[in-house]
Amino acid sequence: MISMNTLLIIALAPLLGAVVAGLFGKQVGRAGAHWVTILGVAVSCALSVQVLWQLAVQHADPFNQNVYTFFQVGGYSAHVGFMVDRLTAMMMVVVTFVSLLVHVYTIGYMAEDPGYQRFFSYISLFTFSMLMLVMSNNFLQLFFGWEAVGLVSYLLIGFWFKRPTAIFANLKAFLVNRVGDFGFLLGIAGVLMWVGSLDYATVFAQASNADLQATFTLWSGKIGTGAWTVDVLSSPVEVTIIGFICVCLFIGAMGKSAQVPLHVWLPDSMEGPTPISALIHAATMVTAGIFMVARMSPLFEQSETALAFVLVVGATTALFTGLIGIVQNDIKRVVAYSTLSQLGYMTVALGVSAYSAAVFHLMTHAFFKALLFLAAGSVIIGMHHEQDMRKMGGLRKYMPITYITSLIGTLALVGTPFFSGYFSKDTIIVAAGEAAKTGGWAQTYGYWAVMLGVFVTAFYSFRLLYLTFHGKERFREVEAHGHDDHHGADDAHGDAHHDAHDDHGHHHGPVEPHESPKVVTVPLILLAIPSVLIGFFTVGPMLFGDFFRGAIEVLPAHDTVAAAGKSLWHADHGWVSAAVGFGLHFWSSPVFWLAFSGFASATALYLFYPDVATKMRASKPGAFLTRILENKYGFDDLWIKGFAGGGVKLGRFSWKRGDAGLIDGLFVNGSAVLVDRVAGLVRQLQTGRLYNYAFAMILGLIVLLAVLVRTIGA
Repeated sequence: MISMNTLLIIALAPLLGAVVAGLFGKQVGRAGAHWVTILGVAVSCALSVQVLWQLAVQHADPFNQNVYTFFQVGGYSAHVGFMVDRLTAMMMVVVTFVSLLVHVYTIGYMAEDPGYQRFFSYISLFTFSMLMLVMSNNFLQLFFGWEAVGLVSYLLIGFWFKRPTAIFANLKAFLVNRVGDFGFLLGIAGVLMWVGSLDYATVFAQASNADLQATFTLWSGKIGTGAWTVDVLSSPVEVTIIGFICVCLFIGAMGKSAQVPLHVWLPDSMEGPTPISALIHAATMVTAGIFMVARMSPLFEQSETALAFVLVVGATTALFTGLIGIVQNDIKRVVAYSTLSQLGYMTVALGVSAYSAAVFHLMTHAFFKALLFLAAGSVIIGMHHEQDMRKMGGLRKYMPITYITSLIGTLALVGTPFFSGYFSKDTIIVAAGEAAKTGGWAQTYGYWAVMLGVFVTAFYSFRLLYLTFHGKERFREVEAHGHDDHHGADDAHGDAHHDAHDDHGHHHGPVEPHESPKVVTVPLILLAIPSVLIGFFTVGPMLFGDFFRGAIEVLPAHDTVAAAGKSLWHADHGWVSAAVGFGLHFWSSPVFWLAFSGFASATALYLFYPDVATKMRASKPGAFLTRILENKYGFDDLWIKGFAGGGVKLGRFSWKRGDAGLIDGLFVNGSAVLVDRVAGLVRQLQTGRLYNYAFAMILGLIVLLAVLVRTIGA
């Protein structure tokens, strides 16, 4: 049996660490702050592993109980409770394990930062928020965790609040997520309205009810009323209730998991310190949307429209954001666009009902993407906070541990056979191919988008590797002037290099790269191990076994993972033999050859013939495409100049014409002017002369008599 006390400790231990480090940081000191938060997350991680062991190995029953009731009004109630099945337990282990390593890594990375205690408080609070999100058993608690991770990510992205770029980035992230959260809140309201409950178990039990398949008119197809009505559509827009709920819920996921067009916040969030880049973009915040849709699989399975919408959005994100990564020169931004693309892969899996494949890729991706982010941070430390890859090169002999771990992360990311990313990515693509065989244009588009994305992923990944660690040592040609983490973590280990920096973290003179300290490299090694092994040892039970039975529901007609398993998985001779057979399948897989083509192209252009890459980029077609990609297809302009700028202009117009012109000018000041003028006219009658008043009285009396005589005569 899973103990409620165990689950309470898992959730509350990081919160306790965050409170101590945040409120009593001066009293406990820097060492106390990192020890109390690391201990809290370590306890959560150890107990999460225990819970997963109970569920997966000892076959304990899933836990679903309320801890206490917030309120109960009529037939509605709000609870705090936990639903812990194998899906939840896997997420708990991934979140706490990656968070634990990020905490340890932070000791070295933020060593000289004046906000050391505050940073540890934030990342521990972030872990608590994510645990509340994944462990919830109702929509209200889900929304609490959802908003809490958004709030703490705002604090983390803008951690260096004296930097205008950081403040812009965290405000951008916060506002873009509010757009998605509006849809998410509408979806939750729809659940409450049509189902009458916010508890998962109750809602899922009613997912297939005919009442939720009823349609309602979302829009009449007309604009205006009465004689001013304009027919925009020939017929009204009607949707099913369940389809409307699912699309609204997914709009929330588009914000959190950075799907087009709500993806613009994630690359800019690189303004935060590198540890939070790994924490937010690897295992926690951006995966919240993927987890939520997988958790809501009983609902999404009832709406073909919602699944098609999810698929198209994911496919667009997977391919087109990956292309942007090709032209990025900031090492962290390349990894950020890689995250966007891989989130697109997970979303495509959700759209073809391959929920288990999406969650499996979420897990494998968490390890190798956290590895790549932390390795990028190690490079930044070794390069004295230089982030431009054009000013690097040849670092592998100076930073061997960082290089080897980066290579492992890259091989896992591109889907190299037998590495963790290979098993999850290949399953997603084969499942998308199975959906395309019987589906429509959306399924076909999704399949080809993820196929082409394989080439793109391999190309930008090896481009990063070659520009950073191979080739000419370009860092000797420039002076470093750190533009990332300049508020303190000058060298992480605070040695004599600190004297070569000024108060702004700028390094003067030639750069001398160096390997990062052990507190940075040990987490890299610990993340590299699962990046290689975890896919091989878990692909069988998680994808083709019954690991997610009861946690994820798939209709038989939608079971693309089972269809993919017929060609990828043969468990006749045991899990290990089947995994080996899966790995050897690459010879006949177009996915492998597309990845190999991307690797070969990047090797030729950035390792052997770098001048050719420069010439291609400078050519007219190359410059045109580069300009489009560097402009990010205009999405930033759309949001910043279009929606945000349009909102500002509308506000100014309303202020000048509405507030100042109409309200103040006409109603407030205008009424005052009118009263003043009327008073001025009436004041002329008040002369103070007796004969004027006598004349007025006589004149009034004559008028009164005339009216009286006319009335009597009538």
